[in-house]
Amino acid sequence: MCGIAGCIFTSNPAPVPAFEAVQRMVGVMRRRGPDAEGIWPGEGVVLGHCRLAILDLDARANQPLLSNDGRYAIVFNGEIYNFRELRRSLEADGATFRTASDTEVLLALFAREGERMLPKLRGMFAFGIWDNQTRELFLARDPYGIKPLYYTRTGQGLAFGSQVKALLASGFVSTEQEPAGLAGFYLWGSVPEPWTLYRDVFALPAGHWLRAREGMMDAPVCWHDIRTHWQMESSKTSASELRERVRQAVRDSVRAHLVADVPVSVFLSGGIDSGAIAGLAAEMGAQVEGITIGFEEFAGRYDDEVPAASAIAAHYEVPHHVRQVTRTEFEQDLPRILDAMDQPSVDGVNTWFASKAAAELGYKVTLSGVGGDELFCGYPSFRQIPRMAALARAVVAVPGARALLSAPCAWLARLRAQPKFAGIPEWMDTLEGLYFLRRCLFLPGELPALMGAERAREGLARLGRAPPGMTPGKARDGAAAVGLLESTHYLRNQLLRDSDWASMGHSLELRTPLVDAKVLDTLGPCVSGFTGGAGKAMLARSPAKPLPDAIIHRPKTGFGLPMAKWLSAATADKKAWAEVPMLAVPGTPWARRWAKSIVTEAQVCV
Repeated sequence: MCGIAGCIFTSNPAPVPAFEAVQRMVGVMRRRGPDAEGIWPGEGVVLGHCRLAILDLDARANQPLLSNDGRYAIVFNGEIYNFRELRRSLEADGATFRTASDTEVLLALFAREGERMLPKLRGMFAFGIWDNQTRELFLARDPYGIKPLYYTRTGQGLAFGSQVKALLASGFVSTEQEPAGLAGFYLWGSVPEPWTLYRDVFALPAGHWLRAREGMMDAPVCWHDIRTHWQMESSKTSASELRERVRQAVRDSVRAHLVADVPVSVFLSGGIDSGAIAGLAAEMGAQVEGITIGFEEFAGRYDDEVPAASAIAAHYEVPHHVRQVTRTEFEQDLPRILDAMDQPSVDGVNTWFASKAAAELGYKVTLSGVGGDELFCGYPSFRQIPRMAALARAVVAVPGARALLSAPCAWLARLRAQPKFAGIPEWMDTLEGLYFLRRCLFLPGELPALMGAERAREGLARLGRAPPGMTPGKARDGAAAVGLLESTHYLRNQLLRDSDWASMGHSLELRTPLVDAKVLDTLGPCVSGFTGGAGKAMLARSPAKPLPDAIIHRPKTGFGLPMAKWLSAATADKKAWAEVPMLAVPGTPWARRWAKSIVTEAQVCV
């Protein structure tokens, strides 16, 4: 796991400002890769890299890395879990290697096959490769979008980096705000790709690549759209065959994600996803340790994950570390959290503290159960949204029903301090609309009060679609449709992005065995068989020694923090929160107050 940066330009040799700009970009990302830094200037390009050494810890594997013939140079962020198999294939064709790293294999494979090699990669990745012969830059990103990659046009060409703040540090980017990014954040609680908060900075979409040359940039090209896995025909398998398919796919993924030259830990909650990962890892003989965070506010309550996590650790004889987090520590860490966040998010603080605990124990790699709910239908949305959509379509078929609902829904919104009730008449009659109501933070009609009428109008227009910021895609049935939406919105734009910044803020590589394109390829056609708890039960029984029934049937709690209590306490202790005053505004759901505060802080940082 690392940070990458670079810029290309039409002049030659590299202008001094370009070299210094890449140095600044790398400097901003130092926490992503504290083990080594490198800057490489070429003809029409400067590449930069900061390294977190996980595979081949020797300095020979530092980046930027050049191919044996000097034609190609690469900067790479991520891991290629099947690099050893790919290396053997390349060696059989006569390739030679100087390192034992996955980076060199990636570069050699690109030199042989170009973009055609992308489907062969199993892993999480964002990389840039410069071709000295054609003077072209090639950028690519993994199918799920686990690793971030941003780019901007400059006066002379293009600049790219692993963080938005790195591009801002280059000096090439205007800080003019992007209304679509701000509106998208207020609507969803995270900025939907390809937007950012800045008008000239864009995310390379997940599963895309692009080329740039001579100051010109091609449009991004999709090489893997994960939506297709919920659109293909449903697999017809028996329950026993499906259980075995789940066991094999997840076991294979956990084995792949254990590839490392450093020790590996596991974020261990009290749930099925991380428990199954811990069980499989222990079953394979991996010397992993479980890490759990706890809060005194949750002690003795159903949402306290420590007892269940401790039971799982004991069940699999995995060493277990519990790290208590207090409101005082949260307040002390708040400036660092907001600085590390890069793009605003209403989530991720939980992963920040879990990552902090792992780093304190000396770990550089951890496994996370993120993505299990999206794949195995673990959210109530998989059951509720299709049913509600069918009911709502029957209701709106009655003439005047939508208008009749407006007044009572608005009244409920005020009475229960739940503003989203007011959006029910407008959004209730489509599955996408109901999903938006479930996941949205603010409604489109609230944006003018948050960001001004003109910017709200422009932001909504640039986001496009209805609901705004959503990329719909037809699926084979209701459960598949929800899985598609959860994976391409909540998982991609929030959970994975939060996992990246929160872990990288502690120089920790977070790996996601349940967010894996190969697993999705195997299990995607089976989603319809995972509803009603069946999928999570299969996952729980994927280790040879299944998770205990008490864990399988434990009510879902999520990976939460006592944010509501902490923010409510802020009202009585305004001095401690003086730098983020909007956190102390009572009367609205905590996530909405938190969102306003994050945007205020982001604007101050700019």
